[in-house]
Amino acid sequence: MFEESYEKLAMDEKNQFRQMVNWLLAHTYLVQNTYTSDGTIDVADDDYVFVERNFELFSDYFSFSGFVIDRDSNYGVISLQSQYDYNRARFDKLTTQILYTIRLIYEEQREHVTLVKDIITTVGDIIHKMLTLGIIKKKPADRDLHKALAVLAKFQVVSKLEGKWEDAETRCIIMPTILFIISNEKISSLYNLIGEDNEETMEDEE
Repeated sequence: MFEESYEKLAMDEKNQFRQMVNWLLAHTYLVQNTYTSDGTIDVADDDYVFVERNFELFSDYFSFSGFVIDRDSNYGVISLQSQYDYNRARFDKLTTQILYTIRLIYEEQREHVTLVKDIITTVGDIIHKMLTLGIIKKKPADRDLHKALAVLAKFQVVSKLEGKWEDAETRCIIMPTILFIISNEKISSLYNLIGEDNEETMEDEE
């Protein structure tokens, strides 16, 4: 029973449990690896270790509210999904375009370094890829770019190593969470959706 297991936790563990419940509700994903400023893996995230160690307790708790918590030990990702449509994040057009682009970058880089779970890239590389693919016609405004990447960072899709989100030279890590947000099956449908949006934009301009 949840109550019995929860009462067995120490006081500081109960506090951490409450904090992680709120974190997962706000951010959806929790990743295992933490990084130094140069992009090398530091240590396993303490919160990730705590949730993994008490996974059944979290699972029991969230099940009461219609949420399902899942984990993938291979990629080091813990995720929380609602069984209903009330608590799903809605991304704007630019955020969706960036999300699709970094999924492609992640896949391309992973082909060269098969044992690496996290891929390092730059904001400039992301924008260049979007321009090359014809996803966008010009670099987005700094404010819009910052907002879109900050949203993806909130959901543990990317993690900034240094600099500002709007700077081309800013290095960031693409987390393996991208694989869970956009599966192989969803890539084509998302590409078609972006293509339709671009066609509508061209018609509006005409």
